[in-house]
Amino acid sequence: MLFRLIMSLFSRLFRKTPSLPTPAPTPQSAPSEKISAAERARAAVEEDRALQSAIDGGDMQAVMRLVVAGTSTRVRQAAARTIEDPEILRQLIRDIRGGNDKSVYKILTAKRDAQLEQARKLEELQVEINAAAEALERHSQRAYDALYSRRLDQFERRWEALAAQADPALRDKVQQWIDRSREIGAEPLRQAAAQAARELAVANAAAEKQRLREEQQAQTSVAVAEPVQLVEQQKPVLTEEQQAEQKIVREIGGLIRKAREALSAGSTSHASGLRRTIEEKLAGAPPASANLASQLEQLDQQLTELKDWKSFSVAPKRAELIAEMELLVEATLDPLALAERIKSLQDEWRILSKGASEGPEEDWQRFQAASKKAYEPCSEYFAAQALVRKENLQRRDALLTGLLAFEAGQNWEQPDWQSVIKALRETKQEWRNCSPVERQAGKQQQEKFDALAASLQGRLDAEYTRNQQTKESLIERASQALASNDGRKAIDAIKDLQQKWKIVGPLPREIDQRLWTEFRQHCDAVFQKREQESAAFTAGLEENQKQAIALCEQIETIAALEGPELLASAATLATLRSSFEALGEFPRANTRELRNRFDKGLERCEKSFARQRVRDAERSWSDLFEAANHVRAYKLAVARGVDAEQIDTLKAAAESYIASVQKWPKSGLDTIKKALANEHSADLAANEEALKLLCIRAEMLTDMPTPPEDQPLRREYQLKRLVQNMGQGVKTDAVQLDAMEIEWIGVGPVDEAVYQPLLQRFRRCRERDNAKA
Repeated sequence: MLFRLIMSLFSRLFRKTPSLPTPAPTPQSAPSEKISAAERARAAVEEDRALQSAIDGGDMQAVMRLVVAGTSTRVRQAAARTIEDPEILRQLIRDIRGGNDKSVYKILTAKRDAQLEQARKLEELQVEINAAAEALERHSQRAYDALYSRRLDQFERRWEALAAQADPALRDKVQQWIDRSREIGAEPLRQAAAQAARELAVANAAAEKQRLREEQQAQTSVAVAEPVQLVEQQKPVLTEEQQAEQKIVREIGGLIRKAREALSAGSTSHASGLRRTIEEKLAGAPPASANLASQLEQLDQQLTELKDWKSFSVAPKRAELIAEMELLVEATLDPLALAERIKSLQDEWRILSKGASEGPEEDWQRFQAASKKAYEPCSEYFAAQALVRKENLQRRDALLTGLLAFEAGQNWEQPDWQSVIKALRETKQEWRNCSPVERQAGKQQQEKFDALAASLQGRLDAEYTRNQQTKESLIERASQALASNDGRKAIDAIKDLQQKWKIVGPLPREIDQRLWTEFRQHCDAVFQKREQESAAFTAGLEENQKQAIALCEQIETIAALEGPELLASAATLATLRSSFEALGEFPRANTRELRNRFDKGLERCEKSFARQRVRDAERSWSDLFEAANHVRAYKLAVARGVDAEQIDTLKAAAESYIASVQKWPKSGLDTIKKALANEHSADLAANEEALKLLCIRAEMLTDMPTPPEDQPLRREYQLKRLVQNMGQGVKTDAVQLDAMEIEWIGVGPVDEAVYQPLLQRFRRCRERDNAKA
């Protein structure tokens, strides 16, 4: 097995058209694992184009591949943001789940969650639309009651807020139900209008009768005024008793006029009160005259008629109030709205009761019972509210205690102002949330809290004032830095001011923003001035960088060359190195990368030159052995005594090959010419043994094994060497191998079948030596 390997190696080394040996991979010759920034940029541009093309063409499979296998996070994220299909989202989430690309996973899950949330909202909206429509449908099938129109308004407002999102067919149906409900609600209004017209006619008739009575009363008043005037004229001669009686009569006449005026205004209660007063006056007055008695009779008649008419008109309204109050018992109104409505109905009842004859007691009892029952939810609600107010008082007590403890525990020599601001803000917010409370207890509590908050706010305002003054001083110093002619000094001053700005205490947001804007304007102006001064310097750095990149590209181009072209470029390396060093400074962020790139390029060139020299040397030895093979064939023909023509042909072939070789190893050309010109031993067996001995010597130098059939010859040679060297070790020496190869050329001919395996053994030893080197 080992012998076959050796022969195969020598066959490859000595074939007529040997291929160049492949150099061992080195870190510099192997593809670089670190992709340059330019390559990454080109790859990113290509992926951006591929993504845009996939989006424009609707190729979702390509977009999905970029989501999963894009080389840059930005491309994967951009591709993920274009995915809208729910099925694709679910598939990609399953594919990416558990991987390292957390940002893409978050984008996909966020889009999926958003779609689910949107679907949930649409479903809730549809449920709300259906509920609103069903409520209007049921309402259109109900009979009219006192709350019919109010409920219709509520249902309509609810529907109007949702109608735009509803199906057109459903909107048409709902409009039909609304029209039907309005028709039902309009019928009682028409009936009420007719009733109102009838009541208006009755009222007009009563007003006409009242007008006629007033005319009659005016005539009567003239008749009454004459005796009064007469009494006034006779006052000096009337007795005191008569004067008193006349006074009572005048008062009664005045009360009669006021009672008529009250009746004209429709106030039966006021008129009834005046009538009772007149009755009391009559007890102490002389017998009423016929005229006065007639006036009283007319007054009583008018009062009775108006009370009867009011009782007639109020009774239906009382019945309506009772019915509406009873409806409130089953109503599902908010407790506050329910209480307000109950109070409103009670106020209407009291207004109706004023001036009218008392209604039946059972009406009042029924109305009162309905009021109490309807108010039961309100009672529960207000009881719960009272409990809430009590709890809010307790919570406010705790907040007040906590704020007092905070103030007492704060080191006001070196206070933590952020905690003060936070405590004030959060406590005030929580205090507002603890409402409502009992008014009286809450007022005392509020006074304590306001005093404590004002105390803390006062300390905080004093700190605000100090901080504002400090920042205004920093702004003034920043404006002075802008006037400086030393740009570097101004920049350093601004940076120092910025650091000082950061450690200044808190300020109210609007003041802090105003001061910061002014301070930043000065800082920006200083930096802008410095940027203008450094623009030329920056441009120079960029130009140096551009030239450095060009030099790096030249170096890398040379490193990629091979053969004579590579060797011819060696003279330019020193010039390129000098040019690079003469460039000076580069942009700070790219300096290390540029220098590393140039140094690596030089290193790659050096290794390319070394590899090329090794390849050229190996090729020269390969050419030498190939030429030796031609000479061997020629010498073998001579030894075997073949015809002269064939011998001449073989000699010409050897000479032609020798002439075609451009480069020979040291002494190689002379040795091959001597081998061609000299006479060699015709003893093929001796020649074979000489070649075997050369193989053994080479194997010993390179620690290569010897085939079993030649082991005796190797032991014999080792014994001789041991005697000669007295036990000294044998070390591999390339010079010795070169000498052996020259010696190989001088050995006489052997058969082809013997020569090729021996040549492979010999050349394999040289390859082993080159690999160690």
